[in-house]
Amino acid sequence: MSTIFGKCIVNKPGGPSAIAWVQETLAAPADNEVSLQQEAISVDFIDIQIRNGSMGLPLPTGLGFSAVGKVVAKGKQVTGLEVGDRVAYSYSVAGAYAEYRNIPADRAFRLPDQTLAPEVAAGALFRGLTAWYLATRLKPIGTGDAVLVHAAAGGVGLILAQWLKHLGATVIGVVRGTEKQRLALQNGCAHAIDSSAEDFVEQVKTLTDGKGVSIVFDSVGKDTFEGSLNCLARFGLMVSYGWASGDVEPVSLPALRNMGSLFITRPTISHYTAEAHDFQEGARELFELMASGAIQVTVGQTFALRDAGKAHEALASRSTVGSTVLVP
Repeated sequence: MSTIFGKCIVNKPGGPSAIAWVQETLAAPADNEVSLQQEAISVDFIDIQIRNGSMGLPLPTGLGFSAVGKVVAKGKQVTGLEVGDRVAYSYSVAGAYAEYRNIPADRAFRLPDQTLAPEVAAGALFRGLTAWYLATRLKPIGTGDAVLVHAAAGGVGLILAQWLKHLGATVIGVVRGTEKQRLALQNGCAHAIDSSAEDFVEQVKTLTDGKGVSIVFDSVGKDTFEGSLNCLARFGLMVSYGWASGDVEPVSLPALRNMGSLFITRPTISHYTAEAHDFQEGARELFELMASGAIQVTVGQTFALRDAGKAHEALASRSTVGSTVLVP
């Protein structure tokens, strides 16, 4: 008996109303695939960029790259996963906003704790993998490092700050509003700057006795980029991994030299998890830290899958805290 399921797609770029609901028949999984009945789906800023056309993906397209679900069927070559297993996945083909989905088995991570709430696991994986590569794959970080994390009360920021603290760094978070300030201080930040009331550059200089930080993790983009450069110590690393406020202007190489022989990188999760073994390693490290209590995941808001447009509106308003999740 065939399974009919619903999913969200985008036929033409636009606002939240551009998200359309369609129905399809679930195909049998290929030899290397598993079929999932999805339980919770991650909503990320990149989904908004796909919907509004700024990512330039061919249309029509699905939305979403990461979700949690139970295996309902598997291909004949799949080992290590069984029907009934709860898995989390991150897959480079957009299409997670769906009730069911087929994915390559090597992109599915069997959750060590099968009783973990699907919403928590979904809220953790994509953002947690982002935090994993930022904290462990760009530059050695440890005791003695002062680092700056923008959007420290966001989905990635909350996990990243905790990961950096676990490594021994002193984390300075930048947020907007006293409630987010409180949340950041509870989740890894030694200091939290309210940029709606304070100049974050001045505060960083004060907190570091004028030395600056060794790394800035900036997901905001245009509005904070120049200030972030001014927060860096000599030989500091600027990690521009998002552009919520717009893309940054071209950078002057002589300016980087004059500001202290600075380094800049524009990384993306797709490169750091392109190989299945890297994805599996990152997921394993993430859920181990969650199990140990070193990282706690905050799911700040959930929406019904059919209300994906409302989830996008909330995320774009920058009023959300922690992770945003869709539930079929």
